[in-house]
Amino acid sequence: MKAKKYTRETIRDMGTEDRGFPAFSIGDTIAVSQRIKEGDKERIQVFEGDVIAMHNKGISSTFTIRRIGANSVGVERIFPIFSPKIDSIKFIRKGQARRAKLYYIRQRIGKAARVAEKVESQQKAE
Repeated sequence: MKAKKYTRETIRDMGTEDRGFPAFSIGDTIAVSQRIKEGDKERIQVFEGDVIAMHNKGISSTFTIRRIGANSVGVERIFPIFSPKIDSIKFIRKGQARRAKLYYIRQRIGKAARVAEKVESQQKAE
């Protein structure tokens, strides 16, 4: 593709049609279903955790999810939003975050590593 007639913003946003995922933000708990190919078989693996970072850069937008795995080991994964390997995203709960990136959670252990749930009034939820 020749980029002579396109602006930088147009090139950055090419191929970014809506995937139909629910709206989520920093601090929310989501479950990402990802297609995993092993040999000639394909299966779906679910990764559930808190969103600690989002990078909005057009077609190369990503989000980072952190969860506590076996033996209290933190596991982080970076998912591209527009990747064809992501099958679906399920919204679990809304988290209360006052920062754009929750990297400070990496140093916390146990209950201190949790993101508080944001409780909305019934009128606001409707």
